[in-house]
Amino acid sequence: MPTADQPRFLRSRCAMPAFSVALGLAFLVAALLGDDPGSGVGGLVVMSAVGLAFLALSPRSDTVAGLAGPGRDERWAAIDVHATAISGMVLVAVILGAFFYELATGRDGEPWSQLGAVGGITYVLAVLVLRRRS
Repeated sequence: MPTADQPRFLRSRCAMPAFSVALGLAFLVAALLGDDPGSGVGGLVVMSAVGLAFLALSPRSDTVAGLAGPGRDERWAAIDVHATAISGMVLVAVILGAFFYELATGRDGEPWSQLGAVGGITYVLAVLVLRRRS
């Protein structure tokens, strides 16, 4: 949730569109380095369109404004925490499913085991840090 101590730009409605375009530019650079300029341009176009959609729709849609960030209240902070938890649980289920599938087909489970380990370690560390803070 944006607060008064954050930079003004992060509290503006241009922050999410700018972030979307920055991701598109990162996609373009990565694809150019990988000798696939078509994918890079496609990624930049898609992410720029997402940024423009956020910019155009945020004044009219409470949902888009909540996703974009500026001016969110405690209700949006709670929605964000729950949505993050749900997406994390789905991601963990997919990682575990992919890992078990890899093992069942005679492979070594990479990179799924590494992703699962990073997620598990991060969760435990977050619990430890948050427990100390509360």
